[in-house]
Amino acid sequence: MATVMQKIKDIEDEVASYEFTTLTCIPGVIVYRGAKIQLLDLPGIIEGAKDGKGRGRQVISTARTCNCILIVLDAIKPITHKRLIEKELEGFGIRLNKEPPNLTFRKKDKGGINFTSTVANTNLDLETVKAICGEYRIHNADISLRYDATADDLIDVIEGSRVYMPCIYVVNKIDQITLEELEILDKLPHYCPISAHLEWNLDGLLEKIWEYLNLTRIYTKPKGMNPDYEDPVILSSKKRTVEDFCSRIHKDMLKQFKYALVWGSSVKHKPQRVGKEHELEDEDVVQIIKKV
Repeated sequence: MATVMQKIKDIEDEVASYEFTTLTCIPGVIVYRGAKIQLLDLPGIIEGAKDGKGRGRQVISTARTCNCILIVLDAIKPITHKRLIEKELEGFGIRLNKEPPNLTFRKKDKGGINFTSTVANTNLDLETVKAICGEYRIHNADISLRYDATADDLIDVIEGSRVYMPCIYVVNKIDQITLEELEILDKLPHYCPISAHLEWNLDGLLEKIWEYLNLTRIYTKPKGMNPDYEDPVILSSKKRTVEDFCSRIHKDMLKQFKYALVWGSSVKHKPQRVGKEHELEDEDVVQIIKKV
């Protein structure tokens, strides 16, 4: 991904045609749609990385802290590498392109294992649930399912150390394969084809990164001044209330908060007076009114 790096500030990364060129974590920043997106170029991982081979645990531990993972695959042998990397990440508690299991698990002091479900189950029954809980020396718990969960889903919830994050499979060197092979790769979910050498589809990759990060840009408007469109406040789409906006600017802003004026698609009137629980939309403009 050498040419993508040209859009990154302050990066000195060695790029070559052979595998495992990157030996350390190389940080950089991509400025895209006004947002500064930090990119960590990590060393490749080998089979057994989750058990510590090739400094794999350090590499995967860093990946766990990210908001999105890009797995760069060679177009000539993508499936083999994809399965190996997925196995190592899964073994370290990273769940790619999955949502947390929609089930409730609560330990209690007595009463045994109570298992209920609002849907038909094809994978779990009371005996299986008791057996899994027994492996963790749990003898009293309430477990409620709201979808057809698997044994692995229940184990993930009991252990509680899993992280769920989006992943893009960046298939590089597409200039070295045929159109027919490219059409086969196109059936892969969460896939983005590129050629770093020929600079093919790098803008498409940036667009996909933006889509998977699912960010919200909020512009500030000081009283009596025009909005600042140069430096937006970036929020997660899952935490984009006015309260989240204030907390992102300064931890003490909520103490002085009276109300906010909002311009944009999240309100009917422009401006509209809102409280701190109001949910903002991408590219809204916000002016905070403080207590006197």
